[in-house]
Amino acid sequence: MDAMRRFLLLVTVPALLVAAWWAATANSTDFFWPPLSKILGTFGETWFDGRFTADVLPSLARLLAGYLLALVIGAGLGVAIGSVRVLRAFLEPVLEFFRAIPSPVLVPVLMLFAGIGNGMKVLVIVSGCVWPILLNTVEGVRALDEVLRDTARCYRMRPHSRLVHLVLRGASPRIAAGARQALSIGIILMVISEMFAASNGLGFTIIQFQRSFSIPQMWSGIILLGLIGIALSAVFHLVEARALNWYTGLRRSQRES
Repeated sequence: MDAMRRFLLLVTVPALLVAAWWAATANSTDFFWPPLSKILGTFGETWFDGRFTADVLPSLARLLAGYLLALVIGAGLGVAIGSVRVLRAFLEPVLEFFRAIPSPVLVPVLMLFAGIGNGMKVLVIVSGCVWPILLNTVEGVRALDEVLRDTARCYRMRPHSRLVHLVLRGASPRIAAGARQALSIGIILMVISEMFAASNGLGFTIIQFQRSFSIPQMWSGIILLGLIGIALSAVFHLVEARALNWYTGLRRSQRES
């Protein structure tokens, strides 16, 4: 019963939005606002007739590469900065400066140094995704219980064991929160990076549809981006639930007690 209620709550708002869109555009004659039925009618032939392997898969590959690279860099630097007070005091002004720079602004700069290939697009994704992961990791490491630190020191845990079982495990809820924010940022930057000097990808194809006035196809690309976002969010939720099973169980037992 609870599972059915959660499912209904999950699909109610999207279903109402789709129904409202369908009703609002059912008799539309506006060239730029075609009926939803026409958009859905072009969806299959637009994206599953060669474009899925030529545009969608390369975009997802670049997103995955940039996201994983940002996760490694952000978590690694975050652990180092959060663990060493002097390093944190030294780097904090620099981090605040670069964090305040919008990632899309860096696209022309990265094009100068990395060219217009896949490397530039991956770097754009990394430049935006790394900050929420890095900052959340720093805060997660700083928030570790000092009693646990002293206990690990008293039992003379090896540095590797202390890093894996104390630091990373204790900071993992904050790291997961930063990674969840970075995923949505990565999808946005994936599209933006493909709008500059690209030859394939979702962003490139949507812009081409817009420039050639293929409006239903353009809207179908926007819908596809939304579906990809939902699918990636669901995958992330499954991985997070499995990785943080100990944390959710601890919180549940604390609430019950």
